[in-house]
Amino acid sequence: MIITTINHVPDKEITTHYGIVSGSTVKAKHAGSDLLAGIKNFFGGEISTYTDLLESAREVAVERMVEQAESAGANAIINVRMATSAITAGAAEIYVYGTAVIVE
Repeated sequence: MIITTINHVPDKEITTHYGIVSGSTVKAKHAGSDLLAGIKNFFGGEISTYTDLLESAREVAVERMVEQAESAGANAIINVRMATSAITAGAAEIYVYGTAVIVE
């Protein structure tokens, strides 16, 4: 599956347009992570547990989008975008979407 953030695939022609496909997931942080995050917040530095959590969430959301595109018969997803939003205290949604197409 070709995945791109631009509205075409270089050197390819879009022959079929299937429309919007998307994937999302909601991940919650662990209470133990909050303790470590509080320490990092005090001393500074990257909060790697949150970084890992969001990376995992992005991977799940992209996999779900790809599954939807494949089930439609697409071989590429163009114009891909990602968004995140807070759902509740300690939980965030990652939403990814794009346009499923066939390119040749």
